[in-house]
Amino acid sequence: MKLTARNIDSFLKSPDPVARVVLVYGPDNGLMRERATQIALTVVKDINDPFNVAVLSTDILADDPARLSDEAGAISMMGGDRVIRIENAADKLTPLIKSYLAGASKNSLKNALVILEAGELTTKSSLRKLCENAKDAAALPCYVEDERDLSRLIRETLAAYNLKIDNDAVAWLASNISGDRMKARGELEKLATYKGSEATPISLADVQAACGESGARSLDDLIFSVGGRQAARALSVYNQLLEEGVPFIVVLRALQSHFRRLHATKAHIESGTDFQAAMYKLSPPVFFKYQSMFENQLRLWSIPALNKVMTRLMDVEATCKKTGTPVETLCAQAVLGISSIRG
Repeated sequence: MKLTARNIDSFLKSPDPVARVVLVYGPDNGLMRERATQIALTVVKDINDPFNVAVLSTDILADDPARLSDEAGAISMMGGDRVIRIENAADKLTPLIKSYLAGASKNSLKNALVILEAGELTTKSSLRKLCENAKDAAALPCYVEDERDLSRLIRETLAAYNLKIDNDAVAWLASNISGDRMKARGELEKLATYKGSEATPISLADVQAACGESGARSLDDLIFSVGGRQAARALSVYNQLLEEGVPFIVVLRALQSHFRRLHATKAHIESGTDFQAAMYKLSPPVFFKYQSMFENQLRLWSIPALNKVMTRLMDVEATCKKTGTPVETLCAQAVLGISSIRG
């Protein structure tokens, strides 16, 4: 079965018992692992339970394919159902998983849930296709979250610590901790520890003091350099992000989000809305330090040029997901090319 954004949350809380294999995949490694853990915890109480949880990998199963059925059919000494986690799942597992599903109705395998943990899988992936189309399997995507989703995560996570946060602080965080759910969780835990038991809402100053601005500033520098047509600076910042280990998908999604927001605001302006009112329609709002630059870029870019940029970014992302593609070079070319567009 193919899970969509509409039914992911309900599946995480109560996975369909028909699905004996669940593929959790996507470019956001932190979100993928978090969701895989959520699903596992609906079966076992402790993800590290040595009796009811087995951790395998694609390489292990390539050397010993029978290991999967052996682990799934094993009877726990402590009783209860079992979880089989397969890390770094890849397409070469497809024949094995297909064979496993064919025998999953056997009594010895009914009490095991197999969770496949994978990175980005294209629509051509045989493993993804198998889990999307099989009645007794499920495919759950984990894409890099946009700022709206992150804003909700920020508020919900901090509420669990009985902490409130100011709107401008949420906007700053949402635009600067994207790309990896694990990283976002870590920053929010750090922020909660920093704030402690203080009753006042978390301010922008608190956020910047606790979470720092260096890495976040780099990503902001990139999108505003590209949007400001500063090609040399944009390439320099891009290379800095590569050195810091920022995944290419985070860079592309940040650029896509920025130009999508420019496009939406520009469309409002061309329909008769003034600059400030059009910018206020954005959610989350533009961080106040970047409002003047955002407004200047609205004057720089036309709707046709923005359409061209968004199409190019989507094409680059699609190409980068193909095996063997030199992603760093393609992204660098996109950064330079977009920075040089006029109109």
